[in-house]
Amino acid sequence: MATTLSTRLINIAACALTGAALMLGAGIGRADAANQIVAKVSISEQKMRVMVDGRQAFEWKVSTAGKGYVTPTGSFKPTRMHEMWYSRKYDNAPMPHSVFFHGGYAVHATPHVKRLGRPASHGCIRLHPDNAEEFFELVKAFGPQNTEIVIVR
Repeated sequence: MATTLSTRLINIAACALTGAALMLGAGIGRADAANQIVAKVSISEQKMRVMVDGRQAFEWKVSTAGKGYVTPTGSFKPTRMHEMWYSRKYDNAPMPHSVFFHGGYAVHATPHVKRLGRPASHGCIRLHPDNAEEFFELVKAFGPQNTEIVIVR
């Protein structure tokens, strides 16, 4: 698992650097135009699409807010990251590979993988544990300042 993840991250980083070099060589853009991650979460589809430098790299099932709860919409930057976090609001519930983006809201792993693809959370964006780890490592590698989380209805 770790080897596969490392290989995928290296491949993504290599593609991003190659794209940046090509853009600069062609005089198309600035150096900081490359190496951007955009994670677009569709509440209606219960999916997250991860774009690396404008190209879709991943599409994953998610769970957003269930009945009586809200997942905020808008565009956000990650504010903090934790390999393991325990919810202070919901009975110390584990939140592995958390990428916080708006107060207590985060993209994180869930053990409730059978619920992915439909609303089930208290407002966070839940991912399969493998996908949450991959997203966490991507954000860590590219930097929170180069990451945008966009949530739409």
